[in-house]
Amino acid sequence: MTDSPRIVFMGSPDFAVPSLRLLAGAYRTVGVVTQPDRPSGRGRTLVAPPVKLAALELGLPVIQPEKLRQPEAMQQLRDWSPDLIVVAAFGQILRPDVLSLPRFGCVNVHASLLPRWRGAAPINAAILAGDAETGVTIMKMDAGVDTGPMLAQRAIPISPGDTAGSLFGKLAALGSELLLETLPGYLSDEIQPRTQPDEGITYAPMLKKEDGLLDFTRPADELARKVRAFDPWPGAYFQFNGQPLKVRTAHRESGRGETGQRLIVQGVPAVAASNGLLILDEVQPAGRKPMPGKAFLSGARDWSAT
Repeated sequence: MTDSPRIVFMGSPDFAVPSLRLLAGAYRTVGVVTQPDRPSGRGRTLVAPPVKLAALELGLPVIQPEKLRQPEAMQQLRDWSPDLIVVAAFGQILRPDVLSLPRFGCVNVHASLLPRWRGAAPINAAILAGDAETGVTIMKMDAGVDTGPMLAQRAIPISPGDTAGSLFGKLAALGSELLLETLPGYLSDEIQPRTQPDEGITYAPMLKKEDGLLDFTRPADELARKVRAFDPWPGAYFQFNGQPLKVRTAHRESGRGETGQRLIVQGVPAVAASNGLLILDEVQPAGRKPMPGKAFLSGARDWSAT
């Protein structure tokens, strides 16, 4: 491996871990850049990004700059002298001085079939839109947001039961495999980057917690997709008795009611939306564990039934 190119890996969440592991097993990975440890949970305990934990397990040097433009971070990158930088869900925009540092540039593992769903939340966006398929794109990065030329793509179907969490895992594995298949051809100039088409461009902005609020003036099938698209984060919810009630799993059924009306359908809570009913199969009241909808009703005496 001593003659192989020097590679720096940049990534943060679980999505990036399979790519790091396969990369480190096949190439001379000289350093890892990930996000700083962040406070999490009620105790606000500092938690390390999954990529940091994987890198330490692999015995790789790690830096965690708040911003990549910090002088000490840039100096470490120069000291590592990478021939290639591989990026997977890093969480920071790379400036031109980083993009131009390696002789082979920077290659990104992106969780969509570009140019559809450029941006921070492509997996959620694909489910929410009702896409039949999604996939991964290996691309050479430029100064834009997911606008660089493509090296390879691979598609998979989105199943009716897929959540963002389940699809996240599938695409993480798919992306790591496609990355390792693509790099030899790219590094030998057998694979040439191809420009993304101008047609079909869509954007998937970063999600916020308040985006999970369910609007029952929307179609019930759209709301059911939103529940899947926002699982596990930020979670779909609505207000019940002044508290957020998180909807963990739900499906649409035919039926009528006034928009937002709470109903009971075959012993399960439901809410009327614009073109049917959203059946709440599993919910999570504030401060409690997830529970089946039927179990929730036993303690929700004021849930209106008609």
